[in-house]
Amino acid sequence: MKPFELNQFAFEGISHARIDDLSTISGADKERLIMSGVDVDEAGSRAGSFLHMDHGNVHCRSRHEAVEILDIKDALTKYDGLPGHFWTLVDPDKDEYTRTANEHLQGGYFIKVAAGAKIATPVQSCLFIKGQKAGQSVHNVVIVEEGAEVHILTGCAVANEQSEAVHVGVSEFFVKKGGKLTFSMIHNWGEHMNVVPRTGGIVEAGGVFQNNYILLKQVKYLQSYPTITLAGPGARARFNSVLVAPKGSYVDTGSRIIMDAPDTRGEIISKTITTGGTIIARGHIQANYAPAKGHLECKGLILGGGRIHAIPELDGRVEGVELSHEAAVGKIARREIEYLMARGQDEDEATSTIVRGFLNVDIMGLPDKLHAAIEKTISESEKDMF
Repeated sequence: MKPFELNQFAFEGISHARIDDLSTISGADKERLIMSGVDVDEAGSRAGSFLHMDHGNVHCRSRHEAVEILDIKDALTKYDGLPGHFWTLVDPDKDEYTRTANEHLQGGYFIKVAAGAKIATPVQSCLFIKGQKAGQSVHNVVIVEEGAEVHILTGCAVANEQSEAVHVGVSEFFVKKGGKLTFSMIHNWGEHMNVVPRTGGIVEAGGVFQNNYILLKQVKYLQSYPTITLAGPGARARFNSVLVAPKGSYVDTGSRIIMDAPDTRGEIISKTITTGGTIIARGHIQANYAPAKGHLECKGLILGGGRIHAIPELDGRVEGVELSHEAAVGKIARREIEYLMARGQDEDEATSTIVRGFLNVDIMGLPDKLHAAIEKTISESEKDMF
């Protein structure tokens, strides 16, 4: 399915003034950003912030000496084209979307964390669309140097849920030896949004990459399939995703882990709910060296129609690897509803309790304020679910 053509959208010409203080953003935009995980007050709670609006960067600031944040265009100038990092994990000729990102580089974030630094508060970034028929094209590069640790929160949102636009994003992640990157993404799009990110990452020896992805609002079309390569002994990767697809949404998403060194581990955990939309839930773990352990889990609920198509793939290429998967798509068990009704809840309350448990994001290790915002979004989404 491809419901749009890129030539329908404008990839240049929509600019905005610089925003020195995120708290000065208008009330409506502020609410959209907050529901995407962005802390507009930022002082004390964020190690830095980056905001790209339509076709350009409007806010870029680091609040920690070990965290460098630049617009990707400035980083390319400062680091002589970012050799070994820019367009090395994603092929610019992969498809029409990567070619568009290459031809129309509007910006994007460059984040580098110095070796050995343990950043206590998250770094936040936001890719925001306000223009009608806007085509947003960004390229992001994240480098976590040896032994460093950081949590990056990225919120992607559209100002008006009725706006028709397309987001094309390329992201490349580099986790050096012994480093740890937790990358949490919250999508807060609208019913006319088309979203086609392309992502690659590499994790060196002893490094850790954890990706949290949350989509609770309607999106017209989303296609995403990030690939992480575990390139050094002891490297680990884990993908957690929570997805809800209301009627009118088409979501084709998944994750891929390539274990290209011994003693590596990979996990892909996906929880999906459709209330009328279509979800293609993909997962692929490939083990090229032993010993290696990988587990893939995909669980889906169909509430009030819709479709969930789970595609788990395990590819063991040498003796001694341990790969497993568990996939289940169905409905809420009647016995679970009756159990809660016997304890005083009506049927709607019982169903809501079960769904909330299913969408639990506690394992993601999110900051308290972000966790509260997600719980609020889940509450607001319940009227669409039932």
